[in-house]
Amino acid sequence: MSVSLQAEAIDVATEYARLVGDAPGAAVATFTGYVRDHTDQQAVTELALEHYPEMAQKVLDELGHSAAERFQLSQWRIVHRYGALGVSETIVWVGAVADHRGEAISACEFMMDSLKTDAPFWKREQRLTGEQWVASRDSDTARRARWQSVEVE
Repeated sequence: MSVSLQAEAIDVATEYARLVGDAPGAAVATFTGYVRDHTDQQAVTELALEHYPEMAQKVLDELGHSAAERFQLSQWRIVHRYGALGVSETIVWVGAVADHRGEAISACEFMMDSLKTDAPFWKREQRLTGEQWVASRDSDTARRARWQSVEVE
């Protein structure tokens, strides 16, 4: 159960192995996010992520522990990059191990929905027309808010 903030590329196979170890449990779910080549009908050539290291570590750690408690996870891991990333590079990887698939999948959704709105990361896209800071989206806020009323069965 851990968080990693890193400038270097995320090795998805290594992260999966670190998550499950020798005992994968009954259900494992993961999510991998990549840099898109477009946004709002505009081409994107690079994404720069800035963060507040100590606060990001704290927020993501609290998020993982909250997911573990809420979904009865036996293991979880969050890996997030910072720095300049090219198109198709991995930005984020989350994983959850639970006794049931529903909890593992929901935990990944919960972690990503919360991470998108709560973690102190700032994104700047390099577009063909110049740089553009990425504003938070109403859809991300709505996805985060739905967890306030969702009960785990």
